[in-house]
Amino acid sequence: MIDIEEIKKEYNEILDQLSDPELVSDWERFEELSKKKKKFEKIIEKEKEIEELENQIEESKAILKSEKGNELASLAETEIIQLQEKRKILRKELENLLKNNNSSESYSSPLNKSASKNAGAIIEIRAGTGGKEAALFAGDLFKMYSKYAFLQGWKQKILDSHPTEIGGFKQIVFELSAKSGNGDIFSKLKYEGGVHRVQRIPETEKSGRIHTSTATVAVLPKPKAKEIKIKQDELKIDIYKSSGPGGQNVNKRMTAIRITHLPSGLVVTSQTERNQLQNKENALSILAARLLEKKEREQEMNIGGKRKAQIGWAKRAEKIRTYNFPQDRVTDHRIKKSWHNIEEIMEGKLDKIIGTLEKKEKST
Repeated sequence: MIDIEEIKKEYNEILDQLSDPELVSDWERFEELSKKKKKFEKIIEKEKEIEELENQIEESKAILKSEKGNELASLAETEIIQLQEKRKILRKELENLLKNNNSSESYSSPLNKSASKNAGAIIEIRAGTGGKEAALFAGDLFKMYSKYAFLQGWKQKILDSHPTEIGGFKQIVFELSAKSGNGDIFSKLKYEGGVHRVQRIPETEKSGRIHTSTATVAVLPKPKAKEIKIKQDELKIDIYKSSGPGGQNVNKRMTAIRITHLPSGLVVTSQTERNQLQNKENALSILAARLLEKKEREQEMNIGGKRKAQIGWAKRAEKIRTYNFPQDRVTDHRIKKSWHNIEEIMEGKLDKIIGTLEKKEKST
């Protein structure tokens, strides 16, 4: 079995490499090191859990020794059995992590075919017109896609978020990645790009008037290695304090990252993590996805701008769907089709909508 101390040593070396500003120029290497870092973090965290359990077991044994024959000793004895069983499970989990870490699959290149097939997607949701209600709707859309991702067995990671005081988000950016065999996420969610409109009576509306607001969804494919080249001298990186709703500091340290890509003028931020390095990784992931989207959009324009399908997904300014709560109806304006049971749809049951859009694309 691999020595965990060696893993800790290599983990620290990876942190040093990721801190090198020049590494951004080698996107493939940056992606490879980031993936290794995440694997090592799982192993190190699992070992910490086992150490904590062993300390609890020793404490319970000390109680059992000093309190023989009374109720406290009986409780300690039961707790020892439970903790030992849990330790056995954790040790097995650690063993599996170490095996996977040492396998060729764990260290496969980001360019291999299976990695390409299971490429993830980055979703951006922004509150549009409608003030506070728009931010609440943006939050509802985030929950809807999160629940859909859970039902699909996908993994989710928040890259950046700007919550509001009453709930919801001014903006939230998150990444979805597929586990082995769960298919290409972008091919399913590409239909969700555009302006989503909601019609409902807000909780704050005393007169019962129906309010209309919007949120914008962008679905970006997560770039594979070598698809996008990012040069260090083309980046302006600023560090600032993370903030929560209303500007309240949620982290007193300077951990939030803002990256400006000078050639394109694109600006990305990340403030969700408690350390600069992880926020920098998140921001670079968002930047790479936006640069890929920009590149593909320019290529489309160069060849005439006509997409294969006429549904028109992934266009940020296009109104694609209306969620009408009083009429219990969701309407997709691109294919002029409606579905009822809006509460079920908001719970992530999107298969019927996405399936209809997939069929429409194939028949066009």
